[in-house]
Parts: sequence; C-alpha cells; structure tokens
Amino acid sequence: MRKKVNFLPDQLTNCYSYEAYKTFVSDLVSQGKTSGPEQREDLIHYTELNAKRMKRVEKTTVLTEEVKANLLKLSQPLTWLVISEAWCGDAAQIVPVIGKIAAETEHLDLKIILRDEHLDIMDQYLTNGGRSIPKLICLDDQHREVFTWGPRPKTIQQVVIDTKSEGITDHGILVERIQNAYNQDRSTSIQQELSELMSLHFS
Repeated sequence: MRKKVNFLPDQLTNCYSYEAYKTFVSDLVSQGKTSGPEQREDLIHYTELNAKRMKRVEKTTVLTEEVKANLLKLSQPLTWLVISEAWCGDAAQIVPVIGKIAAETEHLDLKIILRDEHLDIMDQYLTNGGRSIPKLICLDDQHREVFTWGPRPKTIQQVVIDTKSEGITDHGILVERIQNAYNQDRSTSIQQELSELMSLHFS
C-alpha cells in the first residue's frame, strides 16, 4: 500500500483558486495557448473546447442532497488540492464539480496546481505508472493526506476499459465516448464517489 504523504507548506505555492483557474484558462484561449510546456495545436484546440465545457458543467451541475449532508458533517478545515492542466478533457468535466462542492462550505479550501509545474507532487500520485489527471488530494489542517480521488469516476473509466476491449485504438473515438459518458452522467458519479469518501473519513 502506498504511504500517505505529508505536505510542507512551501509545496503548496503557485496555486489557483477555482475562480482564478477559470480566468487562467480563459486567458490562455484568448492568447491561442495552452498550459504546460507543449504548445501543440491539438492541445490548444482542447483548451478552447474545455473552456466552454467548464462553463457548461458549472452551469448545469446541481449538488445532490447526499453531498450537502456530508458537507454539513465537516467540522475541521480541509484543503482539496487538485492537479490539473487546461488541455485535459477529464479536468474540464470534473474541476467545475469540485469547485461547486468546495464553494458550498467554509471548511473546504480548494487549491488547483498545474501538473507540469509540480511534477514532484504529481509523481507521488501516479495512476498505473502514468501522470493521469485530474487528481484530488484531501489534506487536513496539518497538510497531511486524508484521501485521494481521480483521475476519473469509475463509471467513466469503465467506458475506457470497454472501448479498449473492443480493440478500438482511434483516440478520437475514445475521447468522444468519454465526453458523451460525462454528458449523460451529469456529474452524478463524481458527486457520489466524493460523497462516499467524505462520509467514510468525516462521519
């Protein structure tokens, strides 16, 4: 089992609030850029799409009663540290939901960092050896890891597994199926999994 991480305060620098992150992504789009060292045409295109997705997800996401009930049980200050990048399609679907959850309670401080600027942190939270994002790390008031979540809910990951099991290697088809699954799910799976984690650790 992976050992839980204790963070030093100086590791949590150069962070974005959710509002600042949205502005950051919007500014990148206006400049025809993306985040990270690779300024590829496809990543710039995904960033433009993701800016629109984030607005749509934020507008359509309604928090469940289960999430609200578990948020009411929080009695200690927590930090939700999210690793993201502007070009990441999963992040565009997930970060707005996390942002809406965090905004519902004074006990959650959401901090967003960029993967490629914080590889020292990212490399402690690999998924099957890869730097998959987004990744949420819940920290207590002493910056000690409580739980982690990500890079996507189990229902969406199953779409990836099923697509690969069909022998489909076209990345465009996979991306389309993932985005369709997110649209149909309407953040239900994300909220359910995060609610279960909060209930498990803070009830």
